[in-house]
Amino acid sequence: MDRIQRIKELLAESPADSFLRHALALEYIKQGDDALARQLFEALLKEDPGYVGSYYHLGKLLERTGEQDAAIAWYEKGMQVAKEQDDRHAFNELRGAWEELTM
Repeated sequence: MDRIQRIKELLAESPADSFLRHALALEYIKQGDDALARQLFEALLKEDPGYVGSYYHLGKLLERTGEQDAAIAWYEKGMQVAKEQDDRHAFNELRGAWEELTM
């Protein structure tokens, strides 16, 4: 069974599981389906804005698709969430990505 199918089966049992939703988006990126991955990340972050890891991956996806302004905005949102959660590692990753686009 492929990974996407397995994750979908797990999501059928736990549709609100942010980890599984994030993992599914990453699998779609691996397959080159950035549009579907973007939809999944945006829906995840709308419903669970505290899932800080998705901000970085969504930002990187947007960079790849030439949407630098959107990537910057997501990095900034993610930095704010990481700061509120006192997640220094995530904050530093997001800040590094943000600085690459803004400096």
